[in-house]
Amino acid sequence: MTDTYIDFLLRAKKNTYATSSGQMRSSRPSSYDYQYAEGDLLYIDSYLGTHLFSGEEAIWDKENPVWAMNYTGRVLNDHFSSSFLKKALTKPFKEYPYRGQPLFSEGDYTYIMEVAGVFEWFKGHEKIYYNGEIVYELEFHGGVVIDKHFD
Repeated sequence: MTDTYIDFLLRAKKNTYATSSGQMRSSRPSSYDYQYAEGDLLYIDSYLGTHLFSGEEAIWDKENPVWAMNYTGRVLNDHFSSSFLKKALTKPFKEYPYRGQPLFSEGDYTYIMEVAGVFEWFKGHEKIYYNGEIVYELEFHGGVVIDKHFD
């Protein structure tokens, strides 16, 4: 089932924030929310803030949570380009479905993502450089969700 979720996640990422598609009404005060669905699968990305921010991406299968990733990041100076970040995020690999591909460059910008672990349990970070100077950083972690009560 993991391959199904990874393939769905790749399509969801290309059809939400990265392409400015799928924006939905805020689920919480002042949140930014994006949604993508196919059949029984639902993806939601919800975050707070824009220059200092935190959020979560998650997948549901038949309304049951099956995977989630939390992230927090910050813009470090005025050379940050959200359009470059969005381009980087439209390029994820199946082996690295978390954010963008491990390395993406265009013009004066370079995106680097490093991750440890596998889809079921991982952590990583990404950075954007402008002419060799870091202008953005983000930490992320997540994995499979099992909703089973202890009592």
